[in-house]
Amino acid sequence: MKEFVEFIAKHLVDRPEAVSIETEDREGTLVLKLKVSESDVGKIIGKSGRTASAVRTLLRAVAAKEGKRAILDIVG
Repeated sequence: MKEFVEFIAKHLVDRPEAVSIETEDREGTLVLKLKVSESDVGKIIGKSGRTASAVRTLLRAVAAKEGKRAILDIVG
């Protein structure tokens, strides 16, 4: 899942080298903290949060296929 989100994020931003993801397990839920450069936060979030919502939906679908729960936090 981490690689999946990283792949998507790197293709959305201007500075793919600044993309990093930390994972953490909170009570059986995988939390992915996506870090991007300050200038790329808007590209990841998108207009009215649509891009972030789409990435989160895809992440939930991938996690559900594996029988898990996952949350995406975006950090600038």
